[in-house]
Amino acid sequence: MTLSRTRRAALAAVLAVLAPGLLPAADEPAPDAYWVYFGTYTGKDASKGIYRSKLDAATGKLSDPELAAPVGSPSFLAVHPTKKFLYAVGESSGKDGGGVYAFGLDAKTGALTKLNAGTSGGGGPCHVTVSAAGTHAIVANYGGGSTAIFKLEADGKLGDRTAFVQHAGSSKNPARQKEPHSHSGFFTPKGDFALSVDLGLDRIKVFKFDPATGKADDDAAADVVTPPGSGPRHLALAPAADYGYVCGELDSTVNVVKFDWAGGKHEVVQTLSTLPEPVKGNSTAECILHPSGRFVYVSNRGHNSVAVFAVGGDKKLTAAGHITGAIKTPRNFNVDPSGKWMLIASEAGERVGVYEIDPKTGLGKETESGVKLSKPVCVKFVAVEK
Repeated sequence: MTLSRTRRAALAAVLAVLAPGLLPAADEPAPDAYWVYFGTYTGKDASKGIYRSKLDAATGKLSDPELAAPVGSPSFLAVHPTKKFLYAVGESSGKDGGGVYAFGLDAKTGALTKLNAGTSGGGGPCHVTVSAAGTHAIVANYGGGSTAIFKLEADGKLGDRTAFVQHAGSSKNPARQKEPHSHSGFFTPKGDFALSVDLGLDRIKVFKFDPATGKADDDAAADVVTPPGSGPRHLALAPAADYGYVCGELDSTVNVVKFDWAGGKHEVVQTLSTLPEPVKGNSTAECILHPSGRFVYVSNRGHNSVAVFAVGGDKKLTAAGHITGAIKTPRNFNVDPSGKWMLIASEAGERVGVYEIDPKTGLGKETESGVKLSKPVCVKFVAVEK
């Protein structure tokens, strides 16, 4: 059956409400394949930088990874909203912090071309995100306990570092929280606030952000305080930014945050364990929201699983089970834009697994399409352009 353009548009409008993110726009055909870029930890007998594979959107078949760009330990990647540029942090420390890198991205061939590089201002940059407008990038410095913001030029190059905030303080855990450790950074969809999730402080630091100048004001907004000793690591923002989900690395939890941007009275309204039962030495790593908005996922290092939570009408969570299989020390993982395939980077397992997601339960079934890769830690998708 062939639908008219008008009926296709109407159907897409309904699905956009019922299952946002699952389908492309009415006149935009679903991609046949995705380029998948992997951040890795590098070494003498290990990976050499950023790797690229191709994912068949229909079958979930993943091609063998090939080196796309040599970079020292590009542990986290970010794709520009235009899909024309890719950014990476190099998890190292130098005179002026670790490296931040900009690449041109050819969506037809998957090729990356280095544009330029900068420094993060603090030690151990571990996370980078680009604003929805594509004008700025935010970098979290774990070792330095600081946040840096860069202007992005129209040609994709890194511009000036427009803001740098050194965090201060400590929290409950004497082994991990004697000092600040920023672990991830984000912008709100409107670009009016910047967020820095600090494991060492048990806080999501909130900065009032000015997109015109790139400045971040630490004193103009209230922070989110997470449970003592939780060690917040990564945050998944709901599309409207009214709620967010942050994993506690140190206590193996997922916390539901209700944001109050006008009044600054943010609060954690729910805390759930990511484990079926306590596992000694477990720590969480990544927290993401399914493209449909119906499920939240958190990776467990130790239990070697991805915890699945169903999102209720009140934005609170209900535990739905765990994704398991050939997983060992899962770091970052990601779901393709269609919501069908989850790729899990197993750092210690030296493997990227491919799982087919059940749209009703959110659980994933392991496929035979996994590939070998030394110390993979980050997964990003870009639709292959014809």
